Amino acid sequence: MGRAGDTGESGASSALPAERVVVGLDVGGSKTHAILSVDGREVAEVKAGSANLASVGVDAADLQLRAIFSELAGAHSSPARVCAGVAGADTEQARARFAALLAAHVPHARIDVVHDTELLLAAAGVEQGIALIAGTGSVAWGRRDSPAGAGTSAPSREARAGGWGYLLGDEGSGYWVVRAAVRHALDLVDQGRAPDALAQALAAACGVGGPEELLGHFYVRQERRYWAHHSHLVFELAESGDAAAHQIVTDTAAALTELVARVASRLTLPDDAAPAPALPVVAAGGLVVHQPLLQRLIASGLAAHGLRDVRVLENEPVHGAVRLAQRLEMPTDLAEERRKENTCK
Repeated sequence: MGRAGDTGESGASSALPAERVVVGLDVGGSKTHAILSVDGREVAEVKAGSANLASVGVDAADLQLRAIFSELAGAHSSPARVCAGVAGADTEQARARFAALLAAHVPHARIDVVHDTELLLAAAGVEQGIALIAGTGSVAWGRRDSPAGAGTSAPSREARAGGWGYLLGDEGSGYWVVRAAVRHALDLVDQGRAPDALAQALAAACGVGGPEELLGHFYVRQERRYWAHHSHLVFELAESGDAAAHQIVTDTAAALTELVARVASRLTLPDDAAPAPALPVVAAGGLVVHQPLLQRLIASGLAAHGLRDVRVLENEPVHGAVRLAQRLEMPTDLAEERRKENTCK
């Protein structure tokens, strides 16, 4: 896989009118990351606990946002624009709820709330492509400009696959990986076989007496982040040649590849002159970013679908929120010129 993103500079300082103050937010299930930018220069950065309504509720989310904007206020005056990428903001209703919560802290700002996958393409500096998030959860989302001849007013196509949460989906996520390992350990118990290296490592990491005790532990400790945290054990064993662990990693890569392939398929129509496989794939999330074996398997799987431009995001996704906020603050003609420049990259 290649690398996508830059060192964090927005690259828009020469194009923005004077004193353009924007804030970008990446609101995940476990943390919130905020950056304040003035004239295209990032001047303040704050990290706080999750402000995600679905994860922590209104009161806790409001408390985190209050802390973030109180700290940012010390760096500059109120922002003119705020763009927030929010995990799980799948509907207009969900986005409107978060925007209303934000408005209490930045009453004079224009607010835009998007799904967090949209931040990836912007952070990578590309206008169209497919974003893959594989961390505690998993989801793929893509955007493709209208094909030539469709007219300048024709909307871009967008498609999503996955992101249904750990009870219904999140295939190929960190939680999914460890759940598969627990199932493997319990399957050995059912067969009356001795625990293998994977079952023993997982039991030890969870602090239980043996693999047979993983069942009770799984239902007592139901937090998905707790289980996703142990995913590194599976990858370490897979890298060392453990067959069971390697099979789980192979299945993980296949599940994530399928998410991307579904998005690519939906972005292409039979009469399109240029197929969607020409689009870049930008991958982010703790699982895929930190596991080279998974990266290699995903790249190989996507190549079979004609998707050969696969990049791992080096930037934090919050830089994408800053870019989106800056673009919305540009004059219309300048924003369109910048969009065309990125599309041609």
